[in-house]
Amino acid sequence: MEFRSHAANDAKENLLVEARDLLIHSASPSDPDIFSKQFNEIELRFDRSDEIFWCYMNQTSRPSYTYELGEEIQQVQDWIHANYAMDGSQRSDPLRYFVCGSRTPGIYNLGGDLKHFADCIRRRDLGALKKYARTCVHMQYENSTGFGAPIITMALVQGDALGGGFEHALAFDILVAEKSARLGLPEILFNLFPGMGAYSFLRQRLGRKDTERFILEGKLFTATELYDMGVVDILAEDGMGEAAIVEYTKENRRRYHAERAVYRARKIASPVSLEELLEITDAWAETALYLEEGDVRKMERLATAQDRRIQRSLKAV
Repeated sequence: MEFRSHAANDAKENLLVEARDLLIHSASPSDPDIFSKQFNEIELRFDRSDEIFWCYMNQTSRPSYTYELGEEIQQVQDWIHANYAMDGSQRSDPLRYFVCGSRTPGIYNLGGDLKHFADCIRRRDLGALKKYARTCVHMQYENSTGFGAPIITMALVQGDALGGGFEHALAFDILVAEKSARLGLPEILFNLFPGMGAYSFLRQRLGRKDTERFILEGKLFTATELYDMGVVDILAEDGMGEAAIVEYTKENRRRYHAERAVYRARKIASPVSLEELLEITDAWAETALYLEEGDVRKMERLATAQDRRIQRSLKAV
C-alpha cells in the first residue's frame, strides 16, 4: 500500500511508505465545508477579510501529540491542499496565511506522549515508537511545506512549547510568540534527543553548531531570549498574539508574494526532506531503547508534573 498525503506533496515529493507506516487516514480532502465538521481536538476559524485560516489545538486531555490530534490536523492539511493548491483555479475566498495556535491556557503543546514512550521502552516495542514518531514527522513535513498551497504558515505560541511542541512551532515559516511563553527541548534530561524535526528546522535558523548546543543543553528559553537569538520571528505582548499577526499581515500585504518567495528560497537553500525527517526519527526511536530504568522514571515524573500543571491551569481558568 502507498502512503501519498494529499497535502504539500507534488510529483517530485511523493514518497511511498509501506503499509505499516500508514498512520492516519483522513476524510475526503474535497469536503466543501470543513468548518461544519465536528472536531474533538481542534478548533477552526477562517477570517476571509484578513485571508487567515486559524487552527487551534483544543484538546480535552493532556495537550500533547496524539493520534487523534494528528488525524484531525491532517484533515485540515488535506482540505487546504485540495482547495488552494496551485492548480490554476481561483477561489472567491483567497487564503494567504495559515496560523496554528492553542486554546489550552498557558500551553501551546507539551510535545510527545511521555507515558506512552515509557510503556513502549519497557516493552521493547520499537515498532510502536517508530509508528508514533513517523505520524508526527509526516505532520511536521506538511506544516513545513505549506500543504502545497501558495500560503505562508505561522505558529502562534501563547504559553509553553516544550519538546515536540517546540519542534512543531519550528516547522512553520514564521514563529510568533508572546513574551511570557517558554520554549525548549528538555529531552536530554532523560538521556534522549528531540527526534521529530528539531534538528532539521532549528538548523535552518541557528546553524549546525548552535543547534547541537541548543539540543544538548536542554535549557528552557523565554520568547524574548529566542527572539534575540533569531529563533522567534515576531515577539508579541501577552494576550496580543492574534492582534500582532493580523497587524503583520496587513502591514505586509503589498509584499506578500515576495515574502512567500523568500521563504521558498529558504527551503531551497536549506531543504528539509521527508526522507531526512524519517531517518532522524527512526534514530530517535532506536536511541529510546537504550534508556535505562532511571531515565524512564525521569520521563514519567516529568509527565506527572506536566499533568499537575495542566490541572492547575484549568482550575485557574
